[in-house]
Amino acid sequence: TKAELILAGSQPDTSSAEMQLQQAIQIARDMNARLPELRAATGLARLWRTQDRAQEARARLQSSLAWFTEGFEAPALRAASNLVDELRAA
Repeated sequence: TKAELILAGSQPDTSSAEMQLQQAIQIARDMNARLPELRAATGLARLWRTQDRAQEARARLQSSLAWFTEGFEAPALRAASNLVDELRAA
């Protein structure tokens, strides 16, 4: 994603990455595309975790996960669930 590229650069711009992730979440919501929304929310939660915003990250990610009632073995859902657990422990 664009956000990952921004963060992978020699001078990561976290505010630009956050803006890209927020935009991706909004676009996915507008399209009712839950899996892309979850992926973007997972990226945002990872970013926020590095900024000592674990509680906010967990709440945001749980909001996206709440839409899912099945398919929890899918890689994106497993990654999001694992991250929620990590954030809860932080």
